[in-house]
Amino acid sequence: PPTPQEAGARLYPMHALSVANIPNSSRGKTSARSSAIPTPEGLQSRRCKLLEEDSPMVQAGKRQRQRYVTKVGKCQVNLGNIQDKKRFLSDIFTTIVDLKYRWFLFVFMMCYVITWVVFGFIYFFDAWVRGDIGHQGDPEWQACIENVDGFVSALLLSVESQRTIGYGTRMVTANCAEGVILLIAQSIVGSMIDAMMVGCMFVKISRPKKRAQTLIFSKNCVISRRDEKLCLMFRVGDLRESHMVDAKIRAKLIKSRQTAEGEFIPLEQSELNLGYDTGEDRLFLVEPQIICHVINRHSPFWDMSAESLRREQFEIIIILEGIVEATGKCPCLAAGMTCQARTSYTEDEILWGYRFEPCMSLEKGAFQVDYSRFEMTFEVQTPAASAKELHELKELEQQEHSTLSLYWDHLLQPC
Repeated sequence: PPTPQEAGARLYPMHALSVANIPNSSRGKTSARSSAIPTPEGLQSRRCKLLEEDSPMVQAGKRQRQRYVTKVGKCQVNLGNIQDKKRFLSDIFTTIVDLKYRWFLFVFMMCYVITWVVFGFIYFFDAWVRGDIGHQGDPEWQACIENVDGFVSALLLSVESQRTIGYGTRMVTANCAEGVILLIAQSIVGSMIDAMMVGCMFVKISRPKKRAQTLIFSKNCVISRRDEKLCLMFRVGDLRESHMVDAKIRAKLIKSRQTAEGEFIPLEQSELNLGYDTGEDRLFLVEPQIICHVINRHSPFWDMSAESLRREQFEIIIILEGIVEATGKCPCLAAGMTCQARTSYTEDEILWGYRFEPCMSLEKGAFQVDYSRFEMTFEVQTPAASAKELHELKELEQQEHSTLSLYWDHLLQPC
């Protein structure tokens, strides 16, 4: 095996892009055409074309990788062929809150419009059956519903009654019991609709989804040595002055694999240790933090080197959760609202042999954060070997050192 000096001398090339190991259909067509006997000019042009297609920059530009989670945290998973859709109606409150704003406002308006039209039709039918419409202007007629001469006037009565407007020209009198019962029923239904729709609107507006827009992640992950250990690191920051309460971070590795029995597991999820056994996954997110994953025996990157990283195909999902400080202190929201921000890193967004530049400085008695340096990295001396190979080299070096020590001690002893 190479010495530690030789392993450290092998550096990963700067700004090298990883290309997913996906077969290219155009390459297969080109190789099939080249089976015929071409002219020297055609052979030379095809050879140049193949060399251009094999370059990492061209492949990275042509191939589009389907992400599991986008950089802004949106999951690229569509649910289809759901047979039992009545489950959504059993939890109608959550279903309405989860609707998009255009559909939510449509449902909001239709709840009122439908009740106004239904009760307006009932008022019109009652006035027509009792003959109030035919006796308009008769001073001797005891009307049940006054000043209702058509469906439009009955609809206006329904709106005035449910919204408690009460202009005074149209009203329900005490000459009929069904009119009083109808007015009471509309008042109860209107109060229930107000309570439900106002509650849904309040919950939808106060949901802390937009709070995740001010939680930012670095565009790239870096791999370098920290405390003589190979580590995978990324940076996270909060742009607001109101901080997250009890912020926790975790990471998932999404990678397809095949078991020893031949079973193919698509998009298998495995946990990446970000310090949950030591409490380092709980963040006091006041300034940008560099999150570190130590590549050890329990890490899925234990056998991965700089060269094998270019041939891998995986995705790292980062999930940051915390309680919004404004809702956590509000008496009406004593439990607080949990905010979740997500992002992902693919294999071509991992830089081997880099570190993040510091973005904090001390100015005028306070720490100043420069977010213009949030994404900046610089290259450092990092072995291109995997963490397993570095560990084996270290153990071999320790064995050689112990053997030389014993041999030297034996020489120093008198005969």
